[in-house]
Amino acid sequence: MCKHVIPAWTELINANRELVKLKKGEQLIQENTPVNGVYFVQEGSIKVFKKWGDSKESIVRFANKGSVVGHRGFSSTQSIFPISATAQENSELCFVPIDFFRTVLKGNPDFTYEMLMFYADELQVSEQKADNQVRLSVKGRLAWSILQLEDQMGVGADGFVAITISKTDLASYVGSTYETIYRMMLELEKEQVIQTANKRIKIVNRVRLMEYSLC
Repeated sequence: MCKHVIPAWTELINANRELVKLKKGEQLIQENTPVNGVYFVQEGSIKVFKKWGDSKESIVRFANKGSVVGHRGFSSTQSIFPISATAQENSELCFVPIDFFRTVLKGNPDFTYEMLMFYADELQVSEQKADNQVRLSVKGRLAWSILQLEDQMGVGADGFVAITISKTDLASYVGSTYETIYRMMLELEKEQVIQTANKRIKIVNRVRLMEYSLC
């Protein structure tokens, strides 16, 4: 937000925003609660998910530095969060109250355009993910998800995708069971397509992984 607003707005934004610090596992947003504002991730990563059943999760996306969280509750008809969000690791976020956020959008066309592009990109990924559930095998969905995580989260200096993710969360993100994902991960490792260490993933054979992501 601070990058794309008119410079004259910077001081006003600083006066209306709030720094939020979360420890790993702390909840940021509760599904089906009123929208009070949006959050911009400054450090760390956030897991965005929907609950179903008694305790099962369906992970929608992961948000890292520079990403927005809470925008899914932004609507002209109702203001209820359709998702929940927790800290995937120790994180810092910038909170902006919803009324002030609307004001910023109205007064800053460049920022509004960037938000529109963010929405469009996220919608494309969501639609592709939904299509994958019908079209791809579990291994194909897993391969696509690993590639997507690398694209979203980036790669560390050691070559591993810059997110720590358990197989339980990976299964929730892919839309499968822990047991199936565990087996598929072992197969990909034996084929030397990926490497894992301490709940992190490294792509070793990108061409092969991309081939799997198409079938």
